Amino acid sequence: MKLNEIRDNQGARKGRMRVGRGIGSGKGKTAGRGQKGQKSRSGVSVFGFEGGQMPLHMRLPKRGFNNIFAKDFAEVNLGAVQKAIDAGKLDSKGTLDHDSFKGAGLARGGRDGVRLLGKGELKAKLNVRVAGISKGAREAIEKAGGSVEIIEPKKPAELAAAKKGKARDARIADKAAKASSNA
Repeated sequence: MKLNEIRDNQGARKGRMRVGRGIGSGKGKTAGRGQKGQKSRSGVSVFGFEGGQMPLHMRLPKRGFNNIFAKDFAEVNLGAVQKAIDAGKLDSKGTLDHDSFKGAGLARGGRDGVRLLGKGELKAKLNVRVAGISKGAREAIEKAGGSVEIIEPKKPAELAAAKKGKARDARIADKAAKASSNA
C-alpha cells in the first residue's frame, strides 16, 4: 500500500443532499419542507416552541443553587505536589505559590488562588504561599519541616474599586495632557 492509494472506507463520507434541483432528484420544488407555512421559509427558529403552551423546559422544576459569590480555588493534593517534585517539575527550595503550581501543570483555573488538600504523602520540605489549606495538609507540611503562609484573596468590591480608581486616574491624566497641549 502506498500513501497515494489510501482511501476512506466505502460509505464513510456521504455527500449532502442537493435540494431544489428538479423533480427527477426526489427533492425538487418544495425541497422536503412540505407546503407553505413558517417552517417552509428560511430563518426559522421555533425550536422548543409549543404553540403558546408553556414549553417543556419551562414546565420542569429547577433544582439547586448557583452561588455567584463562591470562591474559585484550584485544588491541589499533596501527593500530586510530591510527584511533581520527584519528576523535577517543581523546585522544593524557595516558596511555592499559584504561579509555580500553574507552571508545573498542577493548578488549572483557580481565579482566587490555590487550595492545598491533604491527599497523598509528602516527603519534601516545602514553603507554600496559598489562598487556602486543609487541616491535614497543613499538618503534613509542618511535620515535614515546611511552613505555610495564607494569603487573602482580594474581595470583588476591592477589585472593582481599584479598577474604578485606575480609570479615574487615567481620565484625569488625559484631561491634563489635553489642557497642556492646548495652552
